Amino acid sequence: MLNIHDLHVSFGGESLFEEVTFRLNPGNRVGLIGKNGAGKSTLLKVISGDVPHDSGTIAVEKEVSIGFLRQDIDFVQGRTVLEEAYTAFAKARSIETQLDKINQQLAERTDYESESYSQLITDLSDLTHEYEIIGGYHYQGETEKILKGLAFKPEQFDMLTDELSGGWRMRIELAKLLLEKHDILLLDEPTNHLDIDSILWLEGFLQNYPGAVMIVSHDKMFLDNVTNRTIEISLGRIYDYPKPYTKFLALRAEMREQQEATFKNQQKEIERTEKLIQKFKAKASKATMAQSLIKKLDRMDVVEVEQTDNAAMNINFTKSIQPGKIVLELEDVSKFYGDKKVLDNIDLMIERGKRVAFVGQNGMGKSTLAKIIVGDEKGQGNINLGHNVQLGYFAQNQAEYLDGEKTILDTMLDAADDTNRVKVRDMLGSFLFRGDEVEKKVKVLSGGERNRLALCKLLLQPFNVLIMDEPTNHLDIQSKNVLKAALLKFDGTLIVVSHDREFLQGLTELVYEFRDHKIKLYLGDIDYYLNERKAQDMRAIERTSEVAKTIEVKNEEQAPELTYEQQKKRKSLNNRLSKAESRINDLESEIKKLDLELAANYDELAAQDGFFDNYQEKKKELDKWMLKWEEVSEELDQL
Repeated sequence: MLNIHDLHVSFGGESLFEEVTFRLNPGNRVGLIGKNGAGKSTLLKVISGDVPHDSGTIAVEKEVSIGFLRQDIDFVQGRTVLEEAYTAFAKARSIETQLDKINQQLAERTDYESESYSQLITDLSDLTHEYEIIGGYHYQGETEKILKGLAFKPEQFDMLTDELSGGWRMRIELAKLLLEKHDILLLDEPTNHLDIDSILWLEGFLQNYPGAVMIVSHDKMFLDNVTNRTIEISLGRIYDYPKPYTKFLALRAEMREQQEATFKNQQKEIERTEKLIQKFKAKASKATMAQSLIKKLDRMDVVEVEQTDNAAMNINFTKSIQPGKIVLELEDVSKFYGDKKVLDNIDLMIERGKRVAFVGQNGMGKSTLAKIIVGDEKGQGNINLGHNVQLGYFAQNQAEYLDGEKTILDTMLDAADDTNRVKVRDMLGSFLFRGDEVEKKVKVLSGGERNRLALCKLLLQPFNVLIMDEPTNHLDIQSKNVLKAALLKFDGTLIVVSHDREFLQGLTELVYEFRDHKIKLYLGDIDYYLNERKAQDMRAIERTSEVAKTIEVKNEEQAPELTYEQQKKRKSLNNRLSKAESRINDLESEIKKLDLELAANYDELAAQDGFFDNYQEKKKELDKWMLKWEEVSEELDQL
């Protein structure tokens, strides 16, 4: 499909990588890894044609299409979510327009015997056949399925994209890319703006993708679950192994050990041979032997040990002063953006030393609540910080606040005070900005390098409560590990907003999930939370049969006792809820079965009368039962 040979790319006068050679075949799901600034995103841009290369060849087989998920996207204003997603089917939409025009003419004209009328009939037949072949009759259902997989709700389909955050726009762009069914997918950090549910869905989608996929990601679990091959860019070279990330690391370490052992043995052999040469040179009778040994050394293929880039950040989060027992308390906190409700009467109390994760779909208010706590946003209700609390805050887009025209060094010096200004160069060195690198302007740094600089800048201020909003975005895997280790040693209170499962594992002890303007507490780590979600079919958290497994933010025991009539009504609602859940499960199974049949025998099934009508009816019935389930759940919540 794609063949790259002897590729050389330089950036800013410095060689980024050279002699890069590999091939992509159908079924390859490649994890492209490497440290920040190694050139991962640049390689994707070179393959897609966005960035030129200095030398080498990039050969793509005829009619092979390449789709690229870029980090920077530009939307046309005024389109709804569905309209934007439908742009993935430009050909089908164009044919629809032509068919509408032809049908209108056929309805208006009466010259049935004319040659032009006959041509209209022929055009109608040809276009209808082409429309059917390219999937025109089911692209709308496909679009809705992909959007739902990426956590869009049906009521969001008619929203204007102008009203959406960058994260949700990125989801639409990803949906379009998946719907276009390219032969090769290039995905640059596809999980950066996805919540855990959407990541799990994307994993399943990519595992069954028939084409080739190349993914830049720093999510180890995502790479392990999706990829079957790993290409690492390190010190300008690539290392290519047919293994997912974790197995690649083990294999690479094993091969390096073998190389080192072989290298040591060869060096001993070379040393012994050189001694013999020196010894034989001194004797005329042994001169011929000495020349023979010299030729042997010249012919020897010297073993090379693969170089590894072991440079790593050195982070130390130090608690400033001891705060009071309660560091944060929120009472009836709400937040509206115009008429849009984001948070509704949130109660939250966090004690000193607790380690808390905020999780949930994008747009559910995680970052908004973090901003309210630190004072970047105003909300209704009471926000009380405890005695001696000093907040440290790392915003999701912290790197965007950096002035691109400043140098790395000036960025730090301008943020420092008299107590830590003399430490700035040492601090930058611990974050891998050394020597002349500190004179680089911020605008030339990669996303991960900017995040490293923003983290370094954060350490200039004192804090005992640290709030971090998606701190791992753009950080390479090694940097994430260093950051996690530093946070584990942090003796203060930690609140982390993140969708990165591996990063959260073992880091936090409490999980608050944000959903439907409310929050719910899970008394365990991220694995406990995920197990609970899977037990509930990943569809909803608040099922009355599972209330005992989760702890409400407001203690259930404090609620007033229900009257006999209320208890009777609750029993009836629970029965209706169970019935709805049972029917939803049945319909989902039936639709999944039909999807598999379609994938295997589309042409045969498309020719059957009523197949697609039955398919659409089942989807409509599923939507109806989902609506019933939501209504009954809401009644139960109110009760």
